[in-house]
Amino acid sequence: EYEGDRNSEGQRHGFGKALLPNGDTYEGEYECGLRNGPGTYRFKSGALYTGNYLQNKKHGKGVFFYPDGSKYAGDWVHDQRQGYGEYLYANGDSYTGEWANNKRHGQGTYVYKDTGSKYVGCWVNGIQDGPAELIHRNYRFKGRFLNGKPLGRGKFIFDIGCEQHGEYIQPVQEKEEEDEEEPPLPLEPIWKASEITKLTPWSPHYED
Repeated sequence: EYEGDRNSEGQRHGFGKALLPNGDTYEGEYECGLRNGPGTYRFKSGALYTGNYLQNKKHGKGVFFYPDGSKYAGDWVHDQRQGYGEYLYANGDSYTGEWANNKRHGQGTYVYKDTGSKYVGCWVNGIQDGPAELIHRNYRFKGRFLNGKPLGRGKFIFDIGCEQHGEYIQPVQEKEEEDEEEPPLPLEPIWKASEITKLTPWSPHYED
């Protein structure tokens, strides 16, 4: 069902309201039969998108409310979260930063609601990866991350005015003979402290 403007060819063109066969509804701008320009799309599932369209795809600025209560506000390219945006998750966590192909990618800040801790740094395909800072209530860690875990040299900076330098080392997996079926869980990197100093500027580029 459609009510609204049409062009001389009879295509939806201009402002209109549509009820789609799957139960979704759209109210907004059309161009030559396609959703184009600002509009609001309500999904039967309870999700809602309000923002810009280009040839039936979410494109430009828009806000998407998901059925689980989470919400994304930011840039879209061809139906994907891409560019800069803020995502508020159902558990209260939030991410503000760069996106590519629907994933956190580039520079961004993730805030954990339960602890108030913050990850500020690089992301690759949705995973914490690259130089970053992990900020806790009275101390923070500066270093590099690989596949979501800290690895290599870095330092803990304590609000009382000192630092602990060291590195995260990936422990070697012990081989067990009997159980070949289940792959072993990856071991957590281990922090090995080297020295405690007064505050110093930090850079991810170490001289080897």
